[in-house]
Amino acid sequence: MALPIILAMAAAWWIYHRQTRPGTGPGASAEARARQLRTPLVRLADALGIDTRAGRQARNWKAGAIGEKRAAARLAQLTQQGWTLRYDLALPPGEGTANVDALAISPNGHVFVLDPKMMASRYPVTVRVGRLWHGDRDVTARVTSTRREAEAVSRALGVPVTPIVAIEHAPLVGPHGRPATELALGGVRIVPAEVLPAVLREAARIPAQRRAADLVAAADRALPPYTRR
Repeated sequence: MALPIILAMAAAWWIYHRQTRPGTGPGASAEARARQLRTPLVRLADALGIDTRAGRQARNWKAGAIGEKRAAARLAQLTQQGWTLRYDLALPPGEGTANVDALAISPNGHVFVLDPKMMASRYPVTVRVGRLWHGDRDVTARVTSTRREAEAVSRALGVPVTPIVAIEHAPLVGPHGRPATELALGGVRIVPAEVLPAVLREAARIPAQRRAADLVAAADRALPPYTRR
């Protein structure tokens, strides 16, 4: 009986490692991380209804991947209007280990770092006393990380880069408790995910000083796919 058990375990690990091979594109690294966390033992615990830290982390990474894919689906219309979109990119050496969820370059040379965020709809997103809150939870770090990524991309490309956080599900609420169409914190724009394409088009109306083709070439050299790094 020992041999069949050993073979079954070996097959489970083989399947697991094949599934964790990273791809590229929207949400690729988040999806790969979720699969890494869902080891055969974690999958067994999930099947038995046992809550584990790795299982919760895997669900969070999976939700992040879904949010990035939804954002990519919304942004697909921009490619027909001459925009260039790149997803799940590594920062240049020396700029840290974070990844850029999405990079958008307009036809007239504007550059944006985009960070889709899935947040539960039962809690509003607000800015209070210089911090970003999702209900009573301080989520400022999510915005500051986006700003740092935009600054790194700006240094790599030699042009200004606008950071935008796109919130999926959770409503934005302004300082007086009224619904808001946009929030801002530390130079980062925070908008509802469903209006992101319109926000980008409006922000890129004024021509920039660098040709879009040059910026695309520079980005492809400096920012490789994160999962390949």
